[in-house]
Amino acid sequence: VQLQASGGGLVQAGDSLRLACVASGLTFSNHGMGWFRQAPGKEREFVAGIKWNGISTYYSDSVKGRFTISRDNAKNTLYLQMDSLKPEDTAVYYCAARNTGLNYSDQRSYGYWGQGTLVTVSS
Repeated sequence: VQLQASGGGLVQAGDSLRLACVASGLTFSNHGMGWFRQAPGKEREFVAGIKWNGISTYYSDSVKGRFTISRDNAKNTLYLQMDSLKPEDTAVYYCAARNTGLNYSDQRSYGYWGQGTLVTVSS
């Protein structure tokens, strides 16, 4: 299984970025997916999750209303649209595929992880 995240970069506060995560080696449409992030010196935290069919989505309070998670099962690709970025959004962002029935915000719910893409937001 490979999850290849891309789209990170250096932006200014208020800008937008779209992250993508291309999955291979698994039946993408069978898996709920999630985005997590880890800021320097902090623990990895949940950002957003999406069910296998894209109908249900979940967000952390810190990104709700600014970030949008989506997926294209035909392209085996997960997305994270990030708008109104803030300096505190600076982190390495990871995509992950679920293989358990725990809550979407629980990292233990995810059995497969990508390598991460760095997002840096300057003030």
